[in-house]
Amino acid sequence: MQRQLSLRKIQTVDKKYFSKWWRDRELLKLTSGILKPITDQEMEKYFLAMLKSKADYHFMIILDHKKIGHAALIKRKNNWYENQIAIGEKKFWDKGYGTAAIKLLIKKIKRLGIFKIYLEVRDTNTRAIRAYEKCGFQEVSRKKYFKNKYLKETIKMELKR
Repeated sequence: MQRQLSLRKIQTVDKKYFSKWWRDRELLKLTSGILKPITDQEMEKYFLAMLKSKADYHFMIILDHKKIGHAALIKRKNNWYENQIAIGEKKFWDKGYGTAAIKLLIKKIKRLGIFKIYLEVRDTNTRAIRAYEKCGFQEVSRKKYFKNKYLKETIKMELKR
């Protein structure tokens, strides 16, 4: 049976998923690296900011009507957008859904006229790096974070096709 993967804009009802994912230590180690527990107030503030943003794009990744993750494009300087993605439901890791979601996101954003896309990934997150490469991202540099105790260095990748 063919599984159906789609993206849709985040909605207020999605907050419960972010509340779960933003508190998952294993997921946080792969993304922000900030393992300090997030309070309900912080959770509410960050989620509302995502919902209200006019410059950024936030999507739920949906597999057969089940919300499994989040994909975003965050507007940065000079019309660049930073791609962020997380498959929050761990039972769907290593199954190609992250790669498929990125490909869907790329199709969607090209229709919106967005072509300058980059991302940052931990050099230890080999699953994510493989997925990004399959989607046309290539390493362009390494970025060091001297003041961030949770994140010392990332690989910067840009979409090349």
